[in-house]
Amino acid sequence: MAENIFDHKGGRAHFIGIGGSSMSGLAGYLQELGYTVTGSDRTASHKTEHLQERGIRVSIGQRAENVHGADVIVYSAAISRENPERAEAERLGIPQIERCDLIGQLMEGYPFAIGVSGTHGKTTTTSMLAQAFMQAGADPTIHIGGELDFIGGSTRVGGDHDFICEACEYNASFLHFKPTVAIILNIDEDHLDFYKDIDDIEAAFVKYAAIVPRDGWVIAWGDDERARRVCLNADCNHMTYGLGEGCMLRPENLVYDEQGRASFTAVLDGVPLGDFHLNVSSEANMLDALAVICAAHIRGLDMAKVAEALANFIGAHRRFELTSVTDGVKCYTDYGHNPAEIKNALKIASMQPHRTLWSVWQPHTYSRTKTLFDQFVETFDLADRLLITDIMGAREVDPGDIKSEMLLEPLRARGVNALVTHTFDGTEAFLREHWQPGDIMISHGCGDIDLLNEQIANHGDTKR
Repeated sequence: MAENIFDHKGGRAHFIGIGGSSMSGLAGYLQELGYTVTGSDRTASHKTEHLQERGIRVSIGQRAENVHGADVIVYSAAISRENPERAEAERLGIPQIERCDLIGQLMEGYPFAIGVSGTHGKTTTTSMLAQAFMQAGADPTIHIGGELDFIGGSTRVGGDHDFICEACEYNASFLHFKPTVAIILNIDEDHLDFYKDIDDIEAAFVKYAAIVPRDGWVIAWGDDERARRVCLNADCNHMTYGLGEGCMLRPENLVYDEQGRASFTAVLDGVPLGDFHLNVSSEANMLDALAVICAAHIRGLDMAKVAEALANFIGAHRRFELTSVTDGVKCYTDYGHNPAEIKNALKIASMQPHRTLWSVWQPHTYSRTKTLFDQFVETFDLADRLLITDIMGAREVDPGDIKSEMLLEPLRARGVNALVTHTFDGTEAFLREHWQPGDIMISHGCGDIDLLNEQIANHGDTKR
């Protein structure tokens, strides 16, 4: 039985790795609930600076003394028991809660608790849900693994009926959540450092769907064979969405404008629910919107207001986000880090008017780069030029058997104009030397690749 955060109400909660996208949001959430919050991280970042601005004490560097005086410790799956702060907390007998257990405890008891799962699209869909529910008059509590300007960050403490959060399958963490509505966007290969194979991943989603009570709902993309199978076999209500004839909610009269933004009539089992016009591009975003419409319909929200919210939705930060126009080049960054996500971002970019499409990829973790190597080689066909930085190890130690350079020969054999530029400084220098006004640059990755876009923006236009 996991330690319960509510047993420490009003006490000091110390977050190890507080700068993470989910952890920083949870830290702010507990502060709003009346906890004294402190934390630590290995490096300073915009998130740690923002937390400090909110009055949360953040230590840069992880040291045993940081936990002294804490009533409870919160850590993520990436923080091992050998971490000096976790080890000291154990020595002192300070209770510890893993991040996913904390989220499960926070969402328990909400009548309409939505957990958005899937290999990709979680942050965008959760953000769409947040905006749709709020504009339709609901008062949801929200936890997003990114930042949404509409709610002023990544978390929101609302009323006691609706809870909306991402439910990530990494380390099977979503099995600790307490959804009454489980959304399954897709089931794809990823996190193969934890799962054996795609069948093992699907088995985890089966367990996730089984958490939903019998009067709850599983909502799934019906064109994804595995997601559909999990949904239809769940012991609760179900709803599928997608383009196929067998899907319950389908987009009829579907058209895309010149920038790839969808307009359609949402039709559920032959009954029109309303007309929708999106402000974000691509089929993937259209499908995410269908998932939102399913949940909103089950909740009984005003579909006209949901349609208005989706028309106003412009995306979360780091989801095909325009960061600057430098030297006449539009610079975007996208959090996508597996093949399907990167392909989608490149498809969106290719729809925008451009001369040369530059793709800059920071591979994330050695294990993902190895296990999905062949798929990554097939990912960048839409890019005119590809620059690859060094692999970001994140939670992993360099095994010495995988480097960015190893991707070059198979990529070039496929016709991709690829080059390794190692560092952000080297990448920026190469871009500025070779790009031309009218080009588009998009950076990919869930590491710190957004800092490349930031330094490009901060350096401003160069003189030609």
